[in-house]
Amino acid sequence: MSGKTLHSGKVSKVKIWPGFAGEGRYFEFHSNLIPASIDFVRESLLCTTLCKDGYKIRTVEHLLSALEAKGIDNCRIQIQSLDSEDTEVEVPFFDGSANAWVEAIEQVGRKEALDRCGNNVEKLAPHLSEPFYVSRNDSFMVAFPASKVHISCGIDFPKVPAIGCQWFSSAALDDSYEKHIACSRTFCIYEEVQCELIASFLVIVLF
Repeated sequence: MSGKTLHSGKVSKVKIWPGFAGEGRYFEFHSNLIPASIDFVRESLLCTTLCKDGYKIRTVEHLLSALEAKGIDNCRIQIQSLDSEDTEVEVPFFDGSANAWVEAIEQVGRKEALDRCGNNVEKLAPHLSEPFYVSRNDSFMVAFPASKVHISCGIDFPKVPAIGCQWFSSAALDDSYEKHIACSRTFCIYEEVQCELIASFLVIVLF
């Protein structure tokens, strides 16, 4: 799949290949492999960025969300920019939601991943042994040990009445994901757009 990107406006192309069991999800960019892991996340403005050895993959959140929800644990995500000299690339944005990725996954279908010897591998399911809490600025997350997955999330944008304060709760990510989450679209407020434009301008001036 190919399309325009959100922050740079460039066109990028993504091709997702089946992976071997246990290898996880990872990006391939200019023959460099970047695991889709929190260990490689770098702070960035208004998007999630993975970085390794000077190469960056930006705006990965919608694609990775769709892969997680649809149970795609192992795959190679080949991504390329039209400019072969780029050291960073963005995932195509489409309509600003995860819908396009969900539809593409459903279209090609899924099957159980095997290891390199053709054997089945038991899926590892890590679990919490005790509650934990993390926070940053006005955001926080709390997780508790449980026998089943149950997710509740909220958002509060008092400056944007159309968004306001909203909460969503789900005990499963199958049907609920496609009906209520995949179609959710990225948004930002005008002040955030101004900040990013100023930051981009400063980079151009400095270099």
